[in-house]
Amino acid sequence: MIRPRRSVLYMPGSNARALEKAKTLAADALVFDLEDAVAPDAKEMAREQVVAAARSKDYGEREILIRVNGLDTSWGQDDLSAAATAGANGILLPKVQAPGDLEAARTVLRKAGAMPDQAIWAMMETPFAVLNAATIAAAGPGEYPLAVMVMGTNDLAKETRASLGGGRPGMLAWLSICVAAARAYGIDVIDGVFNGIGDEAGLRAELEQGRLLGMDGKTLIHPSQIEPCNEAFTPPAEEIEWARKIVSAFAEPENAGKGVIKLEGKMVELLHAEVAKRTVAIAEAIAEREISA
Repeated sequence: MIRPRRSVLYMPGSNARALEKAKTLAADALVFDLEDAVAPDAKEMAREQVVAAARSKDYGEREILIRVNGLDTSWGQDDLSAAATAGANGILLPKVQAPGDLEAARTVLRKAGAMPDQAIWAMMETPFAVLNAATIAAAGPGEYPLAVMVMGTNDLAKETRASLGGGRPGMLAWLSICVAAARAYGIDVIDGVFNGIGDEAGLRAELEQGRLLGMDGKTLIHPSQIEPCNEAFTPPAEEIEWARKIVSAFAEPENAGKGVIKLEGKMVELLHAEVAKRTVAIAEAIAEREISA
C-alpha cells in the first residue's frame, strides 16, 4: 500500500494543546515525540498523553507515529511497551545504529503483545547508522517490519561536525547512501528537518534538494512548513498526466510484452512505465487524503 509521506510533523508529546491542534493540520504524518521534545520530569506524563492520543483515532487519515526514548535510557523500555499496543501506525526508534537495535526493539514489542505487523521507523542520525544503512535495511522485512528510515540531520551534524548550511554539501553523500539502502529493500526514506522557521526560501530550496535526492518527504518542526512541503512532494499535474498516458499506452494489447514503445514522438521504456505507475498511485493516494481531510 502506497501512503503519501510528504510532510512528517514532530509534535511534543507533553504539549496537550499541540496534540489537539494536530487534528486539524494537513500533515500526512504526525510524530508524537517522547524523546528530544520532552523534558525528563515530563516523560511519564507525556507517555500517558501520547498513548491516549494514539488510541483515540481522532486524527483521521493522518499516519500516527510515536517516537520513543532509546532502550538505553531509563524511559525507553516503558515507552516501547506502552506504544506497542497504542494503535499507532508506526513506532519511531531513535539512534538506530545496527540491525541489533531493531531486534532489541522487536523483543520488547513481542513481549508487550504488539501485533506482528506493527511497523517500525528508524532514525538514521549517527555515523554508524549511515555506515550500516544497507544491513539495517536488509533486516527490515518480517515481524515488526522496518517501513521507513528517517534522517536525523541535526544529530548527524553534531556527531560529524559537518555543517547544515550552504546547501548541505557535507550531508549529501550520507543522505544518498540511506536513499540507496532504503530503495534496495523497498523502504521509504524521509529527509531531516529544516531549522529556519520563517525562512521560506531556504525551506523550499531544501525541499527541492530532498526531492531530487529521491526522498519521499521531509520531517518538519513547525506547522507553517506543512504547505510548502506538501506542495514540493506532490507530483505536478503535467507529470501525472504524462504518467497516465504511459500506463495506458503500455496497457494497449498491441504493446503487450514490449520493452520500449513510441509515445507522442518520444521513446518510452518499460522502466518508465514502472515509474509512471507509482506516480499515478501516489497522486491518487494524495487525492484521497485531501478528500478525507
